[in-house]
Amino acid sequence: MAQKLLLMAAGGTGGHMFPAQALAEAMLRRGWRVKLSTDARGARYTGGYPHTTEITEVPSATFARGGLLAKAMVGPKIAAGVTRMAMQMRRDRPDVVVGFGGYPSIPALGAATLLKLPRMIHEQNGVLGRVNQLFAPRVAQVACGVWPTDLPDGAQGVHVGNPVRAAVLERAGAGYIPPGDYPMSILVMGGSQGARILSDMVPGAIAALPEALRSRLRISHQARDEDAARVTQFYADHGISADVQPFFTDVPARMSEAQLVISRSGASSVADIAVIGRPSILIPFAAAAGDHQSANARGLVDAGAAVLIPESALDVSALSEQISAVLSNPTAATQMANAALQTGIPDATERLVAMVEKLSEEGNT
Repeated sequence: MAQKLLLMAAGGTGGHMFPAQALAEAMLRRGWRVKLSTDARGARYTGGYPHTTEITEVPSATFARGGLLAKAMVGPKIAAGVTRMAMQMRRDRPDVVVGFGGYPSIPALGAATLLKLPRMIHEQNGVLGRVNQLFAPRVAQVACGVWPTDLPDGAQGVHVGNPVRAAVLERAGAGYIPPGDYPMSILVMGGSQGARILSDMVPGAIAALPEALRSRLRISHQARDEDAARVTQFYADHGISADVQPFFTDVPARMSEAQLVISRSGASSVADIAVIGRPSILIPFAAAAGDHQSANARGLVDAGAAVLIPESALDVSALSEQISAVLSNPTAATQMANAALQTGIPDATERLVAMVEKLSEEGNT
């Protein structure tokens, strides 16, 4: 019997790439071949993918970036990418095509639509991204990472949750050590792109904590390259133990050791926090399309697992007060950790796998 082929298409941020990685890991274990179509930005996040994943960089473009000349080239670039993918699919026909959002997923989904191949999309956020908005009525189903998700007319949604990588699942429900009179850890994450506002606010908020609390803290702080030096210097000047890096490759380990997570509320970050089960302070990215990061945070906040601070209300004093409130109350912190676990969907990958396998059997036009 011929080996089945899954073709995944995902854009250039960790929010799109990590759920695709989780699906790749699971489908390879089931004996499928797996291909990934992305662009140069997305390829940066494939270091953790299984080595048997066939990765192809395909040209795509977006109207959201560049000047007039770049915008004029969007149409031809996308057309070239769709044509290239259609030719590949004719030579090596996928059993299922799954899009994870981001403009680099357009060529594969466009080609699959033209060739009427079985296809679906996974939307990580509570509000559909632009590309998924376009394809949602043109695929068999939309697997939703957050529920409810606002879907366009003609689209069928199924709540599966957000798949997390194997390294996160290995730490699922890891025992939580509540805050106490011993060394404690805080993990600061800005998503795969980093977040300047966290670099502006978090170090000062930690420095403003009472000395008895501050002296026991160890900080893992993800900062953009251009912010790393000043953030590192600030922590050093204030005698705060901190590891500052542009991207942590061992987020699951650091998160499982943390007493508190301070983070943007990107879909992957929220899923990791829920599956591992940690108290969090979430600061949604105000400029996110459709304010989808606030929608992502809703489940943790409503469960009492997270504190949400809008960017408009974020300042050093307010953040310091919330950090102190969590780390000074071990009972409440433990309750937050347990509440986070209740919102997690550790079997999201299995749910997505079931949809892929069912679609491959039924076909789609």
